[in-house]
Amino acid sequence: MSLIQLTIKGISYSQTQSGAYALVLSEIEGSRTLPIIIGAFEAQSIAIALETEIRPPRPLTHDLFKTFSDTFKINIKEVIIHKLVDGIFFSSLVCEREGVEEVIDTRTSDAIAIAVRFNAPIYTYENILDKAGIYLKVEEELAIEQKTDPENISLEFEEVDNQKNSDFSSLSLKELNEQLNKAVVDENYELAAKIRDEISKRS
Repeated sequence: MSLIQLTIKGISYSQTQSGAYALVLSEIEGSRTLPIIIGAFEAQSIAIALETEIRPPRPLTHDLFKTFSDTFKINIKEVIIHKLVDGIFFSSLVCEREGVEEVIDTRTSDAIAIAVRFNAPIYTYENILDKAGIYLKVEEELAIEQKTDPENISLEFEEVDNQKNSDFSSLSLKELNEQLNKAVVDENYELAAKIRDEISKRS
């Protein structure tokens, strides 16, 4: 079976599962998309890895994996989403060290969070796309916001605190940047993403 390369199209809050997010992958040479439900932590980790403006003061789990791999000269060559059973995707990390290749089973959300950090390609098989791939309508594509530059992908976190829902329009750019720095230091990335979006609107 031939492999089809995928790219990250976007991440949005899941309308069907509370507390979950939809990671949408799309085939590079085609119009099909592959939506995968992932947890909030993994969604956050993927979004942070795709950002250039937000850097956590301490490494997240997937950052630690990257540092560990670099230290021991382990390279992640690619990620393959190789199986779909009862709506659950199964993936593998293809690793290489000193010319020896190993394949490691992993959750798809973890695999993609790691792939982003290694700039490793993501693949799946034709039969999986046939089974789970969808063709998005134009309005759905606009809602997800198709982006070719991963640095521009935004993550829409569920708001659980009224303070996070506050209107930032009354704050100056200086105050927004101060709040952004504080949110990053506090590792409150949901709030940091909202503040960053407000700053981006004004630039």
